Amino acid sequence: MTVPFRIVDSGVAEGRQQIAYDQALVELHNDGQVPDTLRFLRFPPTVLIGRHQVLSNEVKVDHCRNNGIGIVRRITGGGAIYLDEKQVGWELVFDRRNLPMNDLGSYTKAICEAVAGGLSNAFGIDAQFRPRNDIEVGGQKICGTGGFFDGNTLIYQGTVLVDVNPTAMMACLNVPEAKLKKHDLDKAEHRVTTLQALLGDAPTVGQVHNAVITGLREHLGIECAPGEISADEEERTIEVYRDEIGTDDFVYSIDTPDAPDLRSATRTTPGGTVTAFTRLDGPDGARRIRELLLTGDFFITPPRTVLDLEAALRGVEITQAGEAATRFFETAEVGMLSISAADFRGVIEDVVGVSA
Repeated sequence: MTVPFRIVDSGVAEGRQQIAYDQALVELHNDGQVPDTLRFLRFPPTVLIGRHQVLSNEVKVDHCRNNGIGIVRRITGGGAIYLDEKQVGWELVFDRRNLPMNDLGSYTKAICEAVAGGLSNAFGIDAQFRPRNDIEVGGQKICGTGGFFDGNTLIYQGTVLVDVNPTAMMACLNVPEAKLKKHDLDKAEHRVTTLQALLGDAPTVGQVHNAVITGLREHLGIECAPGEISADEEERTIEVYRDEIGTDDFVYSIDTPDAPDLRSATRTTPGGTVTAFTRLDGPDGARRIRELLLTGDFFITPPRTVLDLEAALRGVEITQAGEAATRFFETAEVGMLSISAADFRGVIEDVVGVSA
């Protein structure tokens, strides 16, 4: 069985514009106005942070501003990355009923293995899927990925590191010490590799496109044909850029809260790091959650789940917070990648100071 996809290529464009098109494409696909699509895209020097990340924890903001490096918030989860014109982005936006699988983890494995197979065959390398969401060669990351569901629409995207200066990359990012220890590295730049480093000569953008296309066809039965970006997509992208994705309010929407009575707690799990910030109200013995902010590099689908959970716990007595979080996940339609409802409950109980 083959699954037809349209191919569009956005080329190199300003980062917030590229992410605005992500959102427009998901919305229009969900409304049945665009077909299943494979999109290629590239960025000028840009730092992209995950949908739920605290900006100043992840990015050296002053360095980026002083050196003309864009700062962009993705609509997908995961960690912060640096991109420039030499990295090739790819993404699939499609009806998951056309390629049915059980959950986000199943799609992650299948899509990453397909792209890894395409890269391996095209360039004579041994690219392998590494859970939770990376493609690696010899233990070094050459492609990071991530995605989410919105109704029956799945967006899944990744970036092939073709040729990059790792020192310049890491000059933009704050890499936690825990992440370095996890991979037994002295420096964060040793965590990644590129096609240039592996091959001695960087392939062309077209060769990388063909490798991805071939991998998707041979492993998933996706048949791609060139298409055009519609006027509706262009118009909706402009609207999304103007009203949300392109604004500083969106990019800076999650940053470290600052209040004298603020509490925080962090849990690092195999599926990512979750941090909770809260302020409490009420007298001793009847304390309640006044505000709650959940941040991190985790993948959860749909992304609005985090906002819904924060809202559901406002006003809840701290002794009931853990149970309220469990009830939320029992009734919500949520997909998670290597992280669990228990992880969220745990960090919430940690931050309010009440354990089960």
